[in-house]
Amino acid sequence: MSSIRNGHWLVVSLLVLMLALAACAPAAAPAPAPAEPAAPAAEAEATVAPAEEATTGGAEGATPLSLWYHGAGNDVERNIILQIINDFNASQSDYVVEIQDFPQADYNSSIVAAALAGDLPDIIDVDGPVMPNWAWAGYMSPLDLPEGTLDGFLPGAIGMWDGQVYSVGLWDAAIAMFARQSMLEANGIRVPTLAEPWTFEEFDSALETLQASGECDFAFDPGLAWTGEWYPYAFSPFLQSFGGDIIDRSTFLTAEDVLNGDEAIAFGEWWQSLFERGLAPGTSQDGADRETGFIDGRYCLQWNGNWAALAALDAFGDDLLFLPAPDFGNGPVIGAASWQFGVSAGSEHKEGANAFIQFALKDEYLAAFSDGIGLIPATASAAALTQNYAPGGPLEVFYELSQEQGLIRPPTPAYLSAALSFEKALADIANGADVATALDAAVDEINADIESNGGYGFGE
Repeated sequence: MSSIRNGHWLVVSLLVLMLALAACAPAAAPAPAPAEPAAPAAEAEATVAPAEEATTGGAEGATPLSLWYHGAGNDVERNIILQIINDFNASQSDYVVEIQDFPQADYNSSIVAAALAGDLPDIIDVDGPVMPNWAWAGYMSPLDLPEGTLDGFLPGAIGMWDGQVYSVGLWDAAIAMFARQSMLEANGIRVPTLAEPWTFEEFDSALETLQASGECDFAFDPGLAWTGEWYPYAFSPFLQSFGGDIIDRSTFLTAEDVLNGDEAIAFGEWWQSLFERGLAPGTSQDGADRETGFIDGRYCLQWNGNWAALAALDAFGDDLLFLPAPDFGNGPVIGAASWQFGVSAGSEHKEGANAFIQFALKDEYLAAFSDGIGLIPATASAAALTQNYAPGGPLEVFYELSQEQGLIRPPTPAYLSAALSFEKALADIANGADVATALDAAVDEINADIESNGGYGFGE
């Protein structure tokens, strides 16, 4: 494979990446997975010492390694990364890592521009579902880590493409159904478990019961105030549990029959019914209502991530439940994969870049990120070191949810374009569009993109 695909594809890629990124951060909301929110003040103290700035010197003659990072402005997360860099630079004399950080809104387009110019950094910070596109385009090299390095890592934290590991995350994120035990019990609704989640019929009946109770404005808040990556991350698991998907994962060459087949139509009709029956707020939901609606009692149930869990715990304490995804017929599913580190294909110092990534995977750093920004440690041993995810901790269930129900978004370069088509279809359906027509249109768009890019390497 050539190091960079032809110029026509790169122009298309740049447009798609910029569109995808523009949609990633929902207005008036903490960016949902895969983009992590800033930690609440009470959780911002990491378990590693603060670092004002990364060491830029190092041993005389040490080889510089450039690292690009997406989270400029997230002081807690950045501080932990700086500490890892300082520790790595002090631990050996061959390399010195130097960081350049970007606002998240500019990051992906900066990587694409650097690829066009042949000026990628040694170490790339990459969003998990974006990675296959960058690997296929020739931006990234497979990781070269010692055998066993990733044993015990959550599946969503390991970035696979074409049978090889290209990236690894120091954390993951998970979604749960936020609920109040007292409300469920008062309405005779069974509390589901990981071993025995709600069935489709149970969940839908629970929504009708809660709406009829009059205790909330809406029985269920899926969060349509958040747009962009929230749609495929949060809602494609419902489709997958119905038996459909965004792209056929057996070939990755088509969306036909998986995004517009009988199972997908059934999902779309149920999705539309949530808004027709008045069970959920629609696309006009205000961002502030999404932020506080469950805590304020306007929503009986809320589909939300572990980044929002501590605020809800503060409000409801032991009455709060984090419930698993319902099983719509083909097993319960939630999204997986967040930001990860990889090595650029153009790096002249791949050995050093891999050495840094291996160094960053220590449990103490995984735990520091969890305590600092509230997300799920990538290993059970790191979780045991944290305030919230250790056995018996208030957020322990999210580690279990990620491990048991997590499914990465389709690992294909086509995902970037497909995600936009999926989002449009679901928003249109929520707004009353014909279900079959909306899904057929999305399939046509996805298939046209796959065909115009020669199948993205599949089927060769």
